[in-house]
Amino acid sequence: MPTANSQQPIAKVFVSGCYDLLHSGHVEFFRQASEYGDLYVGIGSDKTIEEYKHHKTVYSEQERLFMVKSIRYVKDAFINAGSGIMDFIPTVETLKPDILVVNEDGDREEKRQFCKERGIEYVVLARVPHHGLDPRSSTDLKKVESRIPTRLDLAGTWIDQPYVSCFAPGWAITISLEPNFEVRERCGLSTSTRNVIKRIWPYQLPNMDPEMLARLVFCFENHPEREDGIISGAQDAIGICVPGLCRHYYNNHFWPEKIETCEDEDILQWLENHLVMIPIEPRKQGCSVVEGKDITEPKVKALAKAADDCWNAIMQKDLKAFAEAYKASFEAQVAMFPGMVSPSNSLEFKVDSLKSVQKVQSSKVKEYIDRWSKVSGVLAWKMPGAGGGGYLACVVSDAEKFALEHLEAIRLTIRRSGF
Repeated sequence: MPTANSQQPIAKVFVSGCYDLLHSGHVEFFRQASEYGDLYVGIGSDKTIEEYKHHKTVYSEQERLFMVKSIRYVKDAFINAGSGIMDFIPTVETLKPDILVVNEDGDREEKRQFCKERGIEYVVLARVPHHGLDPRSSTDLKKVESRIPTRLDLAGTWIDQPYVSCFAPGWAITISLEPNFEVRERCGLSTSTRNVIKRIWPYQLPNMDPEMLARLVFCFENHPEREDGIISGAQDAIGICVPGLCRHYYNNHFWPEKIETCEDEDILQWLENHLVMIPIEPRKQGCSVVEGKDITEPKVKALAKAADDCWNAIMQKDLKAFAEAYKASFEAQVAMFPGMVSPSNSLEFKVDSLKSVQKVQSSKVKEYIDRWSKVSGVLAWKMPGAGGGGYLACVVSDAEKFALEHLEAIRLTIRRSGF
């Protein structure tokens, strides 16, 4: 077999793949394949990957082409013009390689047959990492938690629903959080909106105007044919997409009239030094936090005032005032939506549609609140999002000290612009 180091004519070697999450395993594969001759690489187009793998790429085809061409083992690279798993056929017919190399995961009978029909040698390489490096694969990398941020609402929750703000306008206050902890489902951190984002951008937010991005996410999540007919509040999309500390003003509409942000580093660090989250049981499937709601003008005005007070306290870095306003906001929320701490399935038994009795574990939200509200250093607490379970988000006197004393406590990192 001709090789790059022999006196015979150098063979043309061809490999093909997506190479979207380029890693050391790809480079080692290229190195091994290049031992058979001059290496040419076919790269799946953006359109092919979206159609075949049902998600958008992290890097555009031109970025991937640039990166692959820059690897020293690669003689040249091309964007494949075909589609599906055999998208490389047009490239092969133009290049006319002597050898087609695949790794064990890419070995397919249809590829073997394709090469046999055209007199192309077919080589399967074992997936072996370069000496001294850990094994890498795109599949394993995709198992790593997405870098899509999440959000924590600090005050004014529910004001983003017109059936609340119609009684009185007001602000919702959110912070965008780095996902450097396990973002659990049904836990008040807007995972439903986050999952919608991941359907478009699986691993990271695009680099674009944050408010426009939030609008796009809000419209995509709340499309006209949404099956459940529920309009998710805009605070979720805004809280995730807009970095730093943000407040948004609602007045009987789904989208806020104005959005204000704060990325003052002293203020963001101050918040990080006084906020922690305590994991509790997730909100149970089928439970409702809106049953039994009691929305009145005085209660909504109390919610709006608490949000105003909360923002002012943060701007002044007044911890005592912040804790008081934070707690007042939660109390106003619970006054309107008692299901936040006592969701509808908190009864020990329920009757299903077949009239049979099913036992249901009661909600323990109040137990967690009763327990943690008495812990030294905790100044205020609330349930994130709609409540019903998930986390207690607490204002504490010293987050670093609190996390050392209580290992279950999660310290938070607020996302800054550019990340």
